[in-house]
Amino acid sequence: MEKPKSILLVELFFKYKQDIQTRERRDCRGSSGEPHQPHDADEAEQSLSTSEHLKKHQQRPTRKKSICCSDCGKSYSTSGSLKVHQRIHTGEKSHHCSDCGKRYSTSDSLKAHQRTHTGEKSFCCNQCGKSFTQSTNLMSHQRTHTGEKSYSCDLCGKSFVTSTSLTVHQRTHTGEKPYSCGQCWKSFTTSGSLTLHQRTHTGEKPYSCDECGKIFTASSNLTLHQRTHTGEKSYSCDQCGKSFVQSGELTVHQRTHTGEKPYSCDQCGKSFVSSTGLTVHQRTHTGEKSYSCDQCGKSFTQLSNLISHQRSHTGEKPYSCNQCGKSFTTSSHLTTHQRVHTEEKLHHFSDCGKSFSTSQTLKRHTGKKSYSCDQCDKRYTDKRSLIKHQKIH
Repeated sequence: MEKPKSILLVELFFKYKQDIQTRERRDCRGSSGEPHQPHDADEAEQSLSTSEHLKKHQQRPTRKKSICCSDCGKSYSTSGSLKVHQRIHTGEKSHHCSDCGKRYSTSDSLKAHQRTHTGEKSFCCNQCGKSFTQSTNLMSHQRTHTGEKSYSCDLCGKSFVTSTSLTVHQRTHTGEKPYSCGQCWKSFTTSGSLTLHQRTHTGEKPYSCDECGKIFTASSNLTLHQRTHTGEKSYSCDQCGKSFVQSGELTVHQRTHTGEKPYSCDQCGKSFVSSTGLTVHQRTHTGEKSYSCDQCGKSFTQLSNLISHQRSHTGEKPYSCNQCGKSFTTSSHLTTHQRVHTEEKLHHFSDCGKSFSTSQTLKRHTGKKSYSCDQCDKRYTDKRSLIKHQKIH
């Protein structure tokens, strides 16, 4: 399907803009000789709302950019443009939202933000119908359909959809964390990460679920939560058809098919499909249990385990089966239960061909004892039996 002329014009403009900015960085540097500091894309680029706006822009006479920023060397054709740019360095944000009080350095950034309150999304993808508040976001999204990743890291070769994503990635090589918290001085690679962190100090949770009232520090967490109400699982495995709420969950799941385990423990060599799995495992070496129950004092290596445990005190069972109404303390227990209705058996034993609904049932069938006591070396097929045994020591 061909792209609309308006979208092609916008893409052409941004490609032209990037070429100009590349030449400027070569030709004009600040007094320090260093390139300019990166900053957030939503405040770095102004969105063009229509193709007519773009045409008007292209018809303007080209003016020589002779005014340079003394901090980073970026050049501008007018003192007004330079003044707006310098707010990136000074941190000045003179445009504030009357609805929530959030502040921005440019009026265009404020306008884009205000659409989150009005719900206006003027830019629509002609392939899947998804809508966006800014044309730049639409362009980035369209690359998920085409597979285009124009920005490559010259150190590891990894490619990205946007230049901003590349800039953030490159900081994993350089170790640069340019955004620091003024209260605890913890540093971050992006301003967005800093903003989220600062809410741990202020306690601010500006995103609220309109169905259950639960509040969140990040809009992405709210979006994920809302899928627990809608049941939406947008990411499907092309090998087994299993669906997931997040793309990251799908990526980890696909490794169960490929056998890939890219994360290795430097103490015992054990490998894991996810970095989270490795982090949790490493606590078995350090003995760290950072999450404690304020009612009984029991400690856990993961926050999710603490939350599940606390439900044993409150009696809360938030996950209900839509077929029989039975409720569970964790989503994994609900998933396992639902296989009773679907008769789905994902775990196969190749020696006899028999299938099972859970990995634990498969292990009991095979007799494999993966869990060993570190005090007496007695082994068990499941973790629960091991924990029960360890209480005798």
